[in-house]
Amino acid sequence: MKRKSAIAGARIFDGERFHDRCALVFDNGRVEAIIPESALGEAHAVDRLNGGILAPGFIDAQVNGGGGRMLNDEPTPETMYVIADGHRKFGTTSLLPTLITDTTPVRDRAIEAAIEAVKADKGVAGLHLEGPHLAPARKGAHLAELMRPVDDADIALYIRAAKQIGTLLVTMAAEQVTPEQVRRLSEGGVIVSIGHSDTTAEEALKRFDAGARSVTHLFNAMSQIGHRAPGLAGAALDHPDIWCGIVADGHHVNPMALRLALRAKRGDAHLFFVTDAMALVGSNSESFEINGRVVRRVPGGICSKLILPDGTIAGSDLDMATAIRFGVAELELSLPEALRMASLYPARYLRLSDRGLLRPGMRMDAVHLDDGLRARATWLSGEKRIEAGA
Repeated sequence: MKRKSAIAGARIFDGERFHDRCALVFDNGRVEAIIPESALGEAHAVDRLNGGILAPGFIDAQVNGGGGRMLNDEPTPETMYVIADGHRKFGTTSLLPTLITDTTPVRDRAIEAAIEAVKADKGVAGLHLEGPHLAPARKGAHLAELMRPVDDADIALYIRAAKQIGTLLVTMAAEQVTPEQVRRLSEGGVIVSIGHSDTTAEEALKRFDAGARSVTHLFNAMSQIGHRAPGLAGAALDHPDIWCGIVADGHHVNPMALRLALRAKRGDAHLFFVTDAMALVGSNSESFEINGRVVRRVPGGICSKLILPDGTIAGSDLDMATAIRFGVAELELSLPEALRMASLYPARYLRLSDRGLLRPGMRMDAVHLDDGLRARATWLSGEKRIEAGA
């Protein structure tokens, strides 16, 4: 008789609550049950851990690079696998490789690569296009000369791609997309996020009401909150249905501002961690190039800051496990809430209905964290990998 796989010896966090002195049983890449350890027997092949926490694998909706590679440099399935592999050692089992503003041929290659990569089930859960429909006034590290409005051909392409990829997220500035275009995209299955935008709160709300689902990296590259002009940041925090990704690295946003955002959204489960990671995560290199410009690491804080020669922040050196530690240490988050912000909430945001929970029928995507909240092992569809030294 075939024995069922089981994991015991760690506290189990199922995505909502902890289970003590229990075991997780799974088979064929799917969770079957959480049972008392005393119920384990000859029918189970037990993997016994040495303490720590077994939690749902982390899900990252914004990953520009990792493992020494940037998606823009070579938008192929192989690059996506390298990026996913670079982040897996930090507990991320599903991610959206993210293409920043680039030429139309590069964008089209990234879409074709994602169609293939998602099928391979190697940690690539979809695609995030951050551009080219951004506002030059809030360009950040993107090239303003490549930014442009959305047109009918773009809409047709994105709707077709969303059907083929399954999860397609596109960041757009309110200045570059009309409410009617947002409605068409949303109804066609595209997840529309408003970002890199200098819009007013009123214009942002029109896009939210038309179907935009989120804002990209809250507070960064957007109109800020003023007492008479709430901007995109204020509109996002005030709207009850809008999701907000946050880069919790201590460099992108002051922790005080993130604590205020958490108070505004707490209880609604509409804030979640993203890394906005660049090539250096999971790599020993100290610099890389983006659009011909050198980006280098500047040590300090919970993780290094990545900057262009002019001092502009260019993505992050953040991994998801570090974001969780930062959330607990600096953002007044309980450990369960910090874990949910890295798994359950992004799963809900991206409509990945089979991830983010360790419940019967869900994918067996999991991470084993030690007492210092560092990843020591991961499971992808039930297949284990030791993440020693992560």
